Amino acid sequence: MDAQFEWQEEYNIGVESIDKEHRRLFKIINKLFTMKEEEKNGQWACQEGIKYFKGHTMKHFADEEAYMKSVNYEGLEQHRQIHKGFRENTLPSLEQELEQSNYSQDTVDHFLGVCAGWLIGHTLTEDQAIVGKKIRKWENLLPGEELAAMKKVIVQLVFDMFHLESQMISDAYSGEKFGRGVYYRMVYGAGQEDQNQEIILVFEEQLLINTVGKAMGIKTNKLESKLIHATRYTAQQFVNRILEHFPTAEGYKLIEENLLSYEEFRNILENEKLQASLLFNTGAGYFSYCVIAPHLLENGVGTPLEAENAMTEVEQYLMKREQQEAANQKPKILVVDDSLTIREGMKQLLSDDYEVAVASSGVAAIRTISLNPPDLVLLDYEMPICDGRQTLEMLRSETAFEDIPVIFLTGRRDPESMIKVMPLKPAGYLIKSSKPAEIKKEIDLFFEKKKG
Repeated sequence: MDAQFEWQEEYNIGVESIDKEHRRLFKIINKLFTMKEEEKNGQWACQEGIKYFKGHTMKHFADEEAYMKSVNYEGLEQHRQIHKGFRENTLPSLEQELEQSNYSQDTVDHFLGVCAGWLIGHTLTEDQAIVGKKIRKWENLLPGEELAAMKKVIVQLVFDMFHLESQMISDAYSGEKFGRGVYYRMVYGAGQEDQNQEIILVFEEQLLINTVGKAMGIKTNKLESKLIHATRYTAQQFVNRILEHFPTAEGYKLIEENLLSYEEFRNILENEKLQASLLFNTGAGYFSYCVIAPHLLENGVGTPLEAENAMTEVEQYLMKREQQEAANQKPKILVVDDSLTIREGMKQLLSDDYEVAVASSGVAAIRTISLNPPDLVLLDYEMPICDGRQTLEMLRSETAFEDIPVIFLTGRRDPESMIKVMPLKPAGYLIKSSKPAEIKKEIDLFFEKKKG
């Protein structure tokens, strides 16, 4: 069996009853992988396995919520909401997809991938928060129906304003770069400071040029101050029209606005609690709509834009942005590995000389590469669900990504596996057990040869 959904020590939260059930869920998914690959069991095996997984998950949710209630966990209601969304929205839509396709291999793979990915993500974020191990980024999520309504309003507005057919590609955007981005923060208030709302719009630079810039007749392919000013007011109208659809936002007015650097934006995401964080692809570029909990960072988030300083601040923002980008022209490396230890170790090893991004799975890697193509991918060969070979196959099937160099990270020298991937033209192989200095030397040498 190629796919193995392996339990990692980092998944333990320290509550034996919950950890035990998590391990059992992992085994159920592995059992489904096995049944899928045994043709003699066919559709019946998949149906029975899915029923078992579904039933066991529902029981686990109930047990987990009971434990949280017994320890007076303050995030119980939010946790319950996330469980409800998976139970009432995600699973039914996946089941419908399976039935309509008559349990085709692609839809079974999709079902297993979503369930496995959801379980990993939930175990590493929300469940860790039960015992205080992680900051709960999604603590103040809006109810599912409000998020769905917000998505619908945004998609319609983008079409009305720019005639673009947009698609929401994530309801949990975590701040990945869009290549060159513009980060615009607005604070809305209704008289009480502790009830202020922050909204951050993140635009891919090319999207602004293709929409606002095109409407203004700007022919250059570069941001300039008048385009930024036009974007500010277009964004304000956009947000105002969204807020009109939600009674809870009645009476709110714009009281502060800022243009942020990427670092300031990331700082907000790491310290604030998001109510919504939606990522859209318009076909002309990406953008994200983030709603932040009503309290500001203690250290501030940039100079407020006022009528008297807006022109100066925008000019300084563009100048500083160019200077920072010129100073940070480091080669970009994406590290793809299902092990948190490997990801963090590689990031620490390489960050002084390279801009390092990380992804925990092949699917996450494709998304990251779509948003911000790297100069080199360090790809784990042995990952569950979608292994290194499958990930590289997906990359090579896309014209935009087919020339991105990929070096495999592997835990062992396996000539047979390496031969299999030769047609996909990997740029090389690195043994994980090598000394850090040797790994760094190989990567430096790769970029030296690339320059030559």
